[in-house]
Amino acid sequence: MSDTEGESSLTIMTSPEGPSAAGDGARAASSPAPRARRGGRVDWRKHLEIAVLSGPAIVIFVAFVIFPVVMAAYYGFFKWKGYGPPTEFVGLENYVTIFQDATFIDALRHNGFILVMSLVIQGPFAVGLALLLNQKMRGRSLIRVLIFVPYVISEVIVGTGWSLMLQTNGAVNDLLIKLGLESWTVDWLSNPDVAIWSLMVIISWKYIGFAVILFLAGLQSIPEELFEAASIDGASYWQIQRRITLPLLGPTIRIWAFLSIIGSLQLFDLVYIVWGQYVAATAGTSTMATYMVVNGRNAGNYGFGNAVAVVLFIISLVIALTYQRFVLRRDTEGALTEGKK
Repeated sequence: MSDTEGESSLTIMTSPEGPSAAGDGARAASSPAPRARRGGRVDWRKHLEIAVLSGPAIVIFVAFVIFPVVMAAYYGFFKWKGYGPPTEFVGLENYVTIFQDATFIDALRHNGFILVMSLVIQGPFAVGLALLLNQKMRGRSLIRVLIFVPYVISEVIVGTGWSLMLQTNGAVNDLLIKLGLESWTVDWLSNPDVAIWSLMVIISWKYIGFAVILFLAGLQSIPEELFEAASIDGASYWQIQRRITLPLLGPTIRIWAFLSIIGSLQLFDLVYIVWGQYVAATAGTSTMATYMVVNGRNAGNYGFGNAVAVVLFIISLVIALTYQRFVLRRDTEGALTEGKK
C-alpha cells in the first residue's frame, strides 16, 4: 500500500464525519424498503377494489350460470321426473343414449349446417349492406331503421308470421300462383329438402340487421384520412375496401362471427314456434335445443333433458374456447396492457 493510500484511509477513519457518512450511506441503501411497502399497500387496495366492484357480478354469475350447470350435470346421472330428490341413479346411461340416438345426431348436423350457412349468407350480405349504408345518400337513416327492425321484433311474432306465410295455402304460394309460377309452389315447412332453407331465410331476415348495425359501428371507427390518402395514391374503390376497410373491420367481423356461432348452436325459439315439437324432426329442422325440450321436459324425463343440456353446454364451450384461442387471440392480446414487457 502506498503512502498516499494510507493517509487517505487514516483520514477517513479519524475524520468525525466518517461514521455519519457511513450511516447516511446505509440509510440511503435501505431507503427503497418503505417504497416497496407502499407499493404493496397500493396493490392490496387495488385487489380490494377489484373484489368489491366485481364481487356482485361474480356472485350472480355463479348463482345463475355455474350452479345451474353443476346441478344439470348432477341430475344428468339420474332418471328423474322433475320433482322430489333424484333416487334412480343410471350413471352414464343418459349420455350414452344421447350419442346413440340418430335423432340427436340429425339435430347436431342441423346445428352445424345452420352455423356454417349463417356465416356464409349473413356475413357477406351484411358487409355489403353496411358499405352501402355507410355512403352519403338520401333516406339512409330510414333504411338503417327498417333493416334493424326485424331484429328487435319478438321471436314469437316472427315465427308466427312466417309460419302463416309459408303454409301450403299461405301468402308465399298464393303470390307465386298469381305471378303465374305455380310450378314453384312447394310445401315450405314440411318438405325436408326445402324446410331447412326456409329456416335459413327466416334466420337471415331476423338477424342480419344486427350484423349490419355492428358493421356500421365498426366502419365509423375507421379514420377517413386513410381513405383519402389511398385515393390520392390512385387506389380504386374496390382496392380501398379490400386493402383498408376489410382488414380494419376484421375485429368487428370476428366478434360478430363468434356471436353468430354461439347463437346457431343454441337455436331453439324460431324452430319450436314455426315447426312445433313434433314436425321439427320430420321436417329436418330440429336442433339440439329442441331435442332437449322434446325428449326431456315434454317426455317427463328431466334427467335425460339435463344430460342433453350438459352436452350442449360442453359443445358450445369447446367451440367457443377454440374460436377464442385461434381466431380472437390477436384481438384479446391487443386489448391487454398489463403483464407485457
